[in-house]
Amino acid sequence: MTPAAPAFARYIGIDYSGAGTPQTGLTGLRVYRAGFAALPEEIHPDTSGSKYWNRAALAEWLAERLAEPVPTLVGIDHGFSFPEAYFEAHDLPANWPSFIEDFCAHWPTDRPGLRVDQVRYGSAGDGLARTGNPRWRRLAEKRIGAKSVFHFDVPGSVAKSTHAGLPWVHYLRQRAGARVHCWPFDGWAIPAGQSVLAEIYPAIWSADYPREDRTGDQHDAYVVAAALQAADRKGTLTTQLQPDLDTESARIANIEGWILGVT
Repeated sequence: MTPAAPAFARYIGIDYSGAGTPQTGLTGLRVYRAGFAALPEEIHPDTSGSKYWNRAALAEWLAERLAEPVPTLVGIDHGFSFPEAYFEAHDLPANWPSFIEDFCAHWPTDRPGLRVDQVRYGSAGDGLARTGNPRWRRLAEKRIGAKSVFHFDVPGSVAKSTHAGLPWVHYLRQRAGARVHCWPFDGWAIPAGQSVLAEIYPAIWSADYPREDRTGDQHDAYVVAAALQAADRKGTLTTQLQPDLDTESARIANIEGWILGVT
């Protein structure tokens, strides 16, 4: 049998961080990139005087990559949406584009010099009008055993990363337009030639790759790029992008999002 043609030509794994401000260089914000055949390599900021990525610079770099005619799969380690209970508690329409617009209006964590905790505790933005309960978890989080996007200040938490990263997902969506597919909200099937932004959970693949001399953050970004590349080369990536969900699970996932690799 002839292997399926690869869906993508480039794979980017991002271990995200919600620390500091959008302009703060962060040791925990790491990026690895692989081609269809080339092994993943770490990508460093190309701006002078900066050793580590900051969220604003990373968003600009990603926008430039997504503008290129190279089908790219970007896996980012933070939530792309919130549990259905959040939509119900705040009387929000059950659709993702409305959610992310509303979130950005209340949590402007992409604003220069602004920290997540400033919005979280009410000194900036209007985050107190859009809070969640750490007991609320999305369906994909329950399936994989991940923490809630509202579970702040605990080891392994993605809450701060999620609240810092969502406005940048919105920014990339606005910049890239039809060139980028926000999975699964824009559909489970990816149109040929499009680039994709997807939520990932590095722990799914961490044990499959030796850590070598990488830090934990580097390894998380590395394994995402490596695992996405490997799945596309094996022809199994399409199955991961279209998981076999029952009707109710698919309905919930269209609101809450999904984690690539979770069945």
